[in-house]
Amino acid sequence: MTTTLRPAEPLRLAPDGSRSRRYQVCVNSRPVGTVHLGTSSGLGDTVAVILDLRVDEPDRRRGRATVAALAAEEVARGWGCRQIEASVPADAAPALLLAGALGYVPRNRLMTKPLGTTPPALPPGCRARSMTRDEYADWSVREAERYARTWIERGVPEEVARAKARGDHERLLPQGPDTENTLFSVVEQEGTPVGTLWLALREEEAFVFDVEVDAAHRGRGHGRTLMLLAEGQAIAAGRRRLGLNVFAGNTPAERLYASLGYETVRHHLWKPLL
Repeated sequence: MTTTLRPAEPLRLAPDGSRSRRYQVCVNSRPVGTVHLGTSSGLGDTVAVILDLRVDEPDRRRGRATVAALAAEEVARGWGCRQIEASVPADAAPALLLAGALGYVPRNRLMTKPLGTTPPALPPGCRARSMTRDEYADWSVREAERYARTWIERGVPEEVARAKARGDHERLLPQGPDTENTLFSVVEQEGTPVGTLWLALREEEAFVFDVEVDAAHRGRGHGRTLMLLAEGQAIAAGRRRLGLNVFAGNTPAERLYASLGYETVRHHLWKPLL
């Protein structure tokens, strides 16, 4: 039997320049599922994204999804893409196994934690304060560079990574330190600044966009203190869930978040298209 992709709609172009198209997965011309393929709005049109892949229940466990994913990669190559991404819910074990078998590797993952109603106390000798404008100016330059480097180290071309860093910061921080529902904090230990926190207050949850301990003060538990501060700020703002992103390979951060009760809800994977 032959499994193919059949276009189900015209190629669509989004205002941000990304494109997408839906396909039927067909076996001997019989529809058995769907694939929604696009390009990345953040990383540009050389990075494809499998936005959705579904096989109808009667045709599952017959290799249809494997062939459909490989066919989607061929379409992406035809679009000129050099990488492809996929996002998989943490509880979708078969999809994670399939992605691994096809050569996809972790790039980052989304973690969340439900919050209580009482803000946690910071350790003795620690206090939090708002970041000053001068501190924000220094932090924003340092953070943009660190963020770009994080993507470069995970296979993204340097010019694309730097463009993404600029674009993400412009989108998330349109008014810089005055951006609405955004908190920038500094944690001090006995009066010495030891780390910074960038927290966004979304409609239903809070989200940690950046937590950084100064290099000279790492390994002393300040990362945990910053996360406790994030939880306290979220609770004070009436949010009952806190989310964050952690990049693959950041083992200390992964261990910290797991010890604090965060659970993975979604994996983001990628592979090069050779």
